[in-house]
Amino acid sequence: MPNIIKLDGSVHNDEWQVVARPADGESLVVPEGPALVPVDLWLAGREHFADRSDIGVWFEGHDEPETLDGLVNELPLIAVNFPKFADGRGYSIARLLRERYGFRNELRAIGDVLLDQLQFMKRCGFDSFALREDKDPAKAARCLNFFSQNYQAATDNDTPLFRRRAS
Repeated sequence: MPNIIKLDGSVHNDEWQVVARPADGESLVVPEGPALVPVDLWLAGREHFADRSDIGVWFEGHDEPETLDGLVNELPLIAVNFPKFADGRGYSIARLLRERYGFRNELRAIGDVLLDQLQFMKRCGFDSFALREDKDPAKAARCLNFFSQNYQAATDNDTPLFRRRAS
């Protein structure tokens, strides 16, 4: 199982299985145990998952977070896929889920997640990270806290530095 990095830099085994989108004409097969299904398929079959507290969803960059408006906190975990490191749409999805839709549970970055992105993902509201397989999870703690102060307000601190210094 791949490793998951938490905000404190600790490394954990990933209990959650990401369920790939089925090919055309195939049905969604959800395994036993914790699973992440595509958000649109969860919405389409929500009644089938009502008795399972171990089902979360994952977003692609083109998925809209408002599809979960009013439903976000029914989910124990939401993951956002970064298909390549240069695709920044996942940062916006994370901020919207946290700030506009009030998601309080675990928000995970999956896909092409690199060490140098962790600090910025944390600022957008992610609290767990599935690093790309070729990256060293032992270096994650340093990368999560690379900067001691941030100038701008963000999900992790809504007061900009000039206001923090003034008080």
